[in-house]
Amino acid sequence: MARSGWCDAPRTLRAMLKKTNTFTALLAALFVSTFFGLESARAEEKNRYFEIRTYYANEGKLDALKARFRDHTVALFKKHGMTNIGYWTPVDNKENKLVYILAYPNKEARKKAWQGFINDPVWKKAYKASTKDGRLVKKIENEFLSGTDFSAIK
Repeated sequence: MARSGWCDAPRTLRAMLKKTNTFTALLAALFVSTFFGLESARAEEKNRYFEIRTYYANEGKLDALKARFRDHTVALFKKHGMTNIGYWTPVDNKENKLVYILAYPNKEARKKAWQGFINDPVWKKAYKASTKDGRLVKKIENEFLSGTDFSAIK
């Protein structure tokens, strides 16, 4: 008669290896996230400098303005270090508005990001192509914001 437990050795060994592999994977994920700065990215999100911008599109140009943002501007903002928080149009949009919020680590980073964006040859080309039939925007308003201590976004 075989000893009990002796036949269970392969099954026990597999269970131990599975637990070890899971632990190793979690440990590796923690190391990689810390090493590549994911923790510091969360720290940088605190006390950011926000900008809410409202564009008033010229009559009949809102769809072209949204297309320019969709196809070019959003990616270029990201390229130049701006964080795209969100883009909206009012439900009752009689003034042809496009409203969006960007975030920056600080005021100086905002200045640097916009300088890079405005001087980017890709932006200049996209702007020129999108305005060949007339300017898309008649007015821009912007306001700078900081998160409150009770805000989910800071």
